[in-house]
Amino acid sequence: MPDILMQKKQQEYQKYVKQVTPTHSLVLNMCKAFVTGGAICVIGQIILNGCASLGMSEQTAASWCSLILVLLSVICTGFGIYPKLAKFGGAGTLVPITGFANSVASPAIEYKKEGQVFDIGCKIFTIAGPVILYGLFTSWVLGVIYWVLKAVGVL
Repeated sequence: MPDILMQKKQQEYQKYVKQVTPTHSLVLNMCKAFVTGGAICVIGQIILNGCASLGMSEQTAASWCSLILVLLSVICTGFGIYPKLAKFGGAGTLVPITGFANSVASPAIEYKKEGQVFDIGCKIFTIAGPVILYGLFTSWVLGVIYWVLKAVGVL
């Protein structure tokens, strides 16, 4: 008898889980991500074109575009706009420069109440730290390979 009762409870629990678990539409999520990421890229292109129209060189305009996108991302994170955008747009908000800026700013904002050094200083790179670490390490490895190939005379 206890086995039957246990099976019935498990079935009821599975039914409950199915009721409360939200269902997601893959196509809708992909469309939202496309629109959100596309909108961020359009903003970047507008900034780039605006800087170029001010007479900046292509490289200078690109630098200013990156800087402004990072600034806008951090400001939106600080005012709580970026998390709402990320909830709507999902992966579309992971456009590299804005998503990276958000990943650095979010922990800094979250842990600011707990101290400057041990909390902000330690937590700010929780998400971005591995990206920075492996980016630097890969650059170093490629630099050593380049140096060896140049020293040997291959390049």
